[in-house]
Amino acid sequence: MARTQAPDYEDRRQAIVEQAATLYAERGFLGASVADLADACSTSKSLIYHYFPSKEDILFEVMQSHIASLVEAMQQVAETDLPPQEKLTALTREFMRLYAGAGMRQKVLLNELDRLPPAARALIVNEQRQLIAFVEALLKAMDPSLDQRHLRPAAMLYFGIINWTHTWYRPEGPVPPEEIADMATAMALRGLNP
Repeated sequence: MARTQAPDYEDRRQAIVEQAATLYAERGFLGASVADLADACSTSKSLIYHYFPSKEDILFEVMQSHIASLVEAMQQVAETDLPPQEKLTALTREFMRLYAGAGMRQKVLLNELDRLPPAARALIVNEQRQLIAFVEALLKAMDPSLDQRHLRPAAMLYFGIINWTHTWYRPEGPVPPEEIADMATAMALRGLNP
């Protein structure tokens, strides 16, 4: 007879993912063992393996849960009737809101992607490409004269402005995430239209 799933199964699973995000961000994926994760969760290695078949599956969940929230934010912005520049502003605000609450996951996503098995890495990269393509489309809509050769660099420069905020931005500081987002958008757009 198959075991029934505990009512708090998903909560426990997410608690493991949250601890893993912190450990992998602080020590790197290779520097944090499953035993370290079990200690951080005040549980056993066998219980960790009850929720995840492998350490790489935990890493994937850390990244997937974060990028899924970014894609969802993109889709919500895409469904609005805002003009392209306002969509970019709204998107950046959503990204900064998410980054402010998930700095560890963002750091893991940026630093540990190569640690995933190829098939899992391809899934994450595909979602990243969706985000990049959306920003490219917004930039092109704002400036139809932007040629194809400069479109990808412009989008990547935009992401370069916001993606690394986890290294220095403190949500409890004097500047709220939406203000940082507006500053980042303004800088990106001034660079696009000097």
